[in-house]
Amino acid sequence: MNNNSKKLLFLSLLMMGTILSISSNSWFGVWMGLEINLLSFIPMLANSKNKMMNESAIKYFIVQAMASTMLLFSILLIQMKYMISWEKNLIPSMMIWSSLLLKIGAAPFHFWFPEVMSASSWINCLILMTWQKIAPMMVLSYCIQLKTFIFLVNILSIYIGAMGGLNQTSLKQILAYSSISHLGWMISSLVVSENVWELYFLVYSLLSMILVLMFKSMNLSMLNQIYTANNVKTEIKFVMFLSLLSLGGLPPFLGFLPKWIIIQLLIENNMTSIMTIMVVLTTITLYYYLRISFSVLILSYSENSWSLSIKTKKTMLVLPFMVVISTMGLICSSTLISLLST
Repeated sequence: MNNNSKKLLFLSLLMMGTILSISSNSWFGVWMGLEINLLSFIPMLANSKNKMMNESAIKYFIVQAMASTMLLFSILLIQMKYMISWEKNLIPSMMIWSSLLLKIGAAPFHFWFPEVMSASSWINCLILMTWQKIAPMMVLSYCIQLKTFIFLVNILSIYIGAMGGLNQTSLKQILAYSSISHLGWMISSLVVSENVWELYFLVYSLLSMILVLMFKSMNLSMLNQIYTANNVKTEIKFVMFLSLLSLGGLPPFLGFLPKWIIIQLLIENNMTSIMTIMVVLTTITLYYYLRISFSVLILSYSENSWSLSIKTKKTMLVLPFMVVISTMGLICSSTLISLLST
């Protein structure tokens, strides 16, 4: 069996596990789906040629196994003691939430996420940031309630995502902390509306895919590679950082659209103070994105890069189209809404 067919097998099992978790009508079915998802992703993370990847696979396995054990214990506790209206009891609901939050890497359970991301390949990073969050977040939406614990997790995730990315030089670590910050917004969108979460997740996945495919096609992993690369055209750098700013949620870009909707819904639900804290903390994330963008586009670096040489490949035809959507999406959608409302 060659390498591609192995990847295809594990990828199909990965998707099957997620679909099983989402569509299951019992807690044991949810747990089983999450286990299939975990056991099919481990071989994708592991690489016999790269010991760092093997280390990240072991870290991922230990954390996910711990979260699965915690979830299973919580399920057994509910079945034995809290059969009726368990979500109103603090202990079982917090245990279920904590196990699911540990699975997706939300703060304060985020410690493993940047470490696993930094030692993984770009495609595995993309799967970790997007697909691996679907099942736990959908399950979380079934039992989420308007409680102090959830909003504490929201604010803490955005804070950790903002502060953790400030002094990073690895692109994978920057995207990891960005993902933790976005998780805070996603969980708050689950509290107000599941449809808004779906929109947020789709936009976030699209923007993450654009950036990951760009970094992968140019063989980039560190910031100094972009600074010192003479063979990366300024236009490509410009497009790359427009996508990064869109991911951060800068207003003219598509990434701001789901945040805009969440802000509006939080105000309508009388949660103005939480919304204000979230917006203020997100501006820190935007600050370091803007700082990186200005540094790359304006300053001229002459020192040599000690990392691998950048191989500029022919960019796929779909990438420029996706970048246009990410940069012009908010303008197009706003125009369409205003035309429909008149």
